[in-house]
Formats: sequence, C-alpha cells, structure tokens
Amino acid sequence: MKIVLTACMVVCACMSVNAGTRPDSHAPIGIMGDHYHKTGEIMLSYRFMHMSMAGNRNNTFDLTPEQIVTTATNLFAVAPMMPPTLRVVPTKMTMDMHMLGVMYAPNDRLTLMGMVNHINKDMTHITFAGPVGTTRLGSFETKTSGIGDISVSGLIKLQETSQSRWHLTLGLSLPTGSTTETGAILTPMNQRPSIRLPYPMQLGSGTYDLISGLTYAGHRHQWGWGVQWRSVVRLQDNDKNYSLGNEHGLHSWLSYQISQRVSTSLRLAYEEKGNVDGMDKLIMAPVQTADPNRQGGQRVNFSIGANVVLPGERMRIAMEIHAPLQQDLSGPQLETDWYATLGIQLIPSVHGAN
Repeated sequence: MKIVLTACMVVCACMSVNAGTRPDSHAPIGIMGDHYHKTGEIMLSYRFMHMSMAGNRNNTFDLTPEQIVTTATNLFAVAPMMPPTLRVVPTKMTMDMHMLGVMYAPNDRLTLMGMVNHINKDMTHITFAGPVGTTRLGSFETKTSGIGDISVSGLIKLQETSQSRWHLTLGLSLPTGSTTETGAILTPMNQRPSIRLPYPMQLGSGTYDLISGLTYAGHRHQWGWGVQWRSVVRLQDNDKNYSLGNEHGLHSWLSYQISQRVSTSLRLAYEEKGNVDGMDKLIMAPVQTADPNRQGGQRVNFSIGANVVLPGERMRIAMEIHAPLQQDLSGPQLETDWYATLGIQLIPSVHGAN
C-alpha cells in the first residue's frame, strides 16, 4: 500500500496545472460516492481509516466484563461443555483500513467507481475461569489481515444547476474478502485451540450486496452543504449459511470555505446495521461476537473535517475525525470510541470535477 501511495504522489508531481476548484466541491472524506465527473475524467484516490473501540454496552447502558459473564446468556449453552453465560469478553478492538479507489466518467451523466480495500483487525479479550464466577483467567488477542470486499458502482447525474446537484448511486459489493479467518483463543478451561473467528473479525461478507444511494449537494458564496442516503443490502446467504446485517446511513454536512484552497466541515450521521441472519456452524464460542443476534445497532456520529486543494489543482488532501454522540447496540457489544479518515485524491485529466 505504501508503494501505491508513493506512486500516486509521484504521478501528481508530474502533472501540469489547470483551473482551480472549490475545496468543498467534494464532500467530507468519509462520504463515499459524493460527486461525479465530466466526460473522460479519471480520479484516483487513497483513503486510510483508523477505528478504535473499547468498552461494552447493551442498548444504551455500559457494562463491565463481570456484569457480562454473570448476566449475559450464552446462545450455545445447550451444546456439550458449554457454560450457561458468556465467559469470554472482548475489551477493545482496532481496525485499520487502506482503500484504493478509481472513478471514470464515460459521459457527463454517468461516472463509474471502483474500490478495493485492505483491512487489519486486532481484538483483545478477557477469559474468565470455569463455567461460572468472576475469576479472571487471562487475556488474549486475535488478529486478521487481508483484502476486503471489492465494490463497483455507477453514479448517475439526475439534476445540476450552478449551485446544486443531485445524483443516484447504484452498485454491487463483490465477495472477495475472507469469511474463514482463524485464530488461537484462551478458553475458560485454560486451553488454547485455534478456531474460526467470530463475525466481526472476518474480512468480508461472503455475499453479493446491493449498494444504493441518493446524494444532494449545494453551495452559495463560502458555504456548502449536502445530504446523502446510502444502503448496503445483502442479496443472499453466503456458503457458510449466513448473511451480515443490512446497513443504512443518512449523512448531512455543512462546510465553510475559509480560503481559495481550504474548507472545513461539520457532519452528522445516523447509521443502522442489522444483526446477522443465519449462522456459521463453525463459529461457536461463549463470547458475544459469536452470537448472530448481538451484531446490530444504531449510532449517531458527529464529525469535523477539512479539505485542502494543493497548488496545481490536481491533488487534494482531506481529513475527518468522527465521534459517536449516541450508540444503541444489540449487546453486549463493543462500542465505538472514535475513528478518523485521511484521504488523497488525484485528478490526472484536464477537466475539473463536479
């Protein structure tokens, strides 16, 4: 990924300059598929996202590990040698995602977009000794890394004026990410087997997923604004007999252009994710992440960001920092602390982007 990023920066350095564009003509960097292009334009992009999760909650209430192992029922309690309650509790998780994207407009009404990502996940757990009680046996980490699901989409221009635009997004997510990642764990009986890791630690969905969205953006003088609805709907079960929950998001943002090259932004987002439908028979452990009914929830996030157009007007950098205002989770479930996105966008063609 470092080689690819360096190559993009070298290419940019070799470009000639062209007319400038508003820094807020692109939405905050955390918004996907926010703009379209003119005929023949190509845009390359790189995004890096870091997410940090720590602590657990059920609905809107925080839970300690001791509360979880004494009150949260184990879905697999009827299986041999399984305890009645959860005995392994995740305490924190980090995820790093590198995203490479390309956009190309065969004509003024349609922009094609593709994105591939590389994901690194790391989760820390506490294991409690035996089938009952609050004696901590020890801790362990699980890690996964690899290519996630690839997405391809079309952005269809619906209406455009001198100060506003509407476009539709239709696309497909392809099941290129792994759903068979394994790792060593610490069991309540002080054993360390290698098992198929629970759903949050897998790299892909294993399904073809429909991507749809509708975006509005406008500007007047130094102000810009926009709204986007975006959904991911699973089209079938995967070959492990489950599908991840559908995802829906509603995003609104307000930006202010503080100079010809710099704008700042505020964003409010409502995000909803469903529970897992079905079950992988090889994912079975006394931990909340293995329970299909403890994967969904709703979040309201607040973000601040900035867009910067570099000299030459071919390259822009952007960043955004996000924090949750409210989380209502089908728990017990890890809660999000914060996440951040940094992006670089390069337009090697002669036209300016919309």
